[in-house]
Amino acid sequence: MSLRKEGGVDLTQIWMGLGWDPVPRPKRGFFGGGGSSEIDLDASVLMFSQGQCVETVYFGHLKSKDRSIIHSGDNLTGEGDGDDEVISVNLAAIPPHVDNLVFVVTSYRGQTFAEVQNAYCRLIDQSTNAELARYTLAGGMPFTGVTMAVVHREAGTWKMRAIGEGFNGKTANKAIPFVSQYLA
Repeated sequence: MSLRKEGGVDLTQIWMGLGWDPVPRPKRGFFGGGGSSEIDLDASVLMFSQGQCVETVYFGHLKSKDRSIIHSGDNLTGEGDGDDEVISVNLAAIPPHVDNLVFVVTSYRGQTFAEVQNAYCRLIDQSTNAELARYTLAGGMPFTGVTMAVVHREAGTWKMRAIGEGFNGKTANKAIPFVSQYLA
């Protein structure tokens, strides 16, 4: 999919939204003791140049060196409505040597997506708020990570390929061996 708006204008600003809810624990004993399990999902973007990961934007590195990619910060619980973590990408400012951006979601504490409620990730055209891709992550996926999409540069134009494949890795850097096969 070419990342162009209607009328053929290239997209310049996209963002990745990630949302989820904590899974309620069953009540125990007379006084309950329920609550929710702490689930910490993380949105990340891996920046590749000629097949090598040159930078990762994630909860521990909130801005790319050139500030073309900015992470909103780490949500440790999924509490709240809407997108719990957001990564903003200025495609026009990505350095020319970067040819692939890989969007991943990982489960930092190691729960699989089968243990998470209402989890989703999406890519959005920031100027119109139109969803370019959306995945539901909950509901039985036995993985701790998912490669959401690859946005790659082709003849000066950014194109997106939806992936939606699971892998087992709790951090963005652990995802590198699994996502390399999807690079354009």
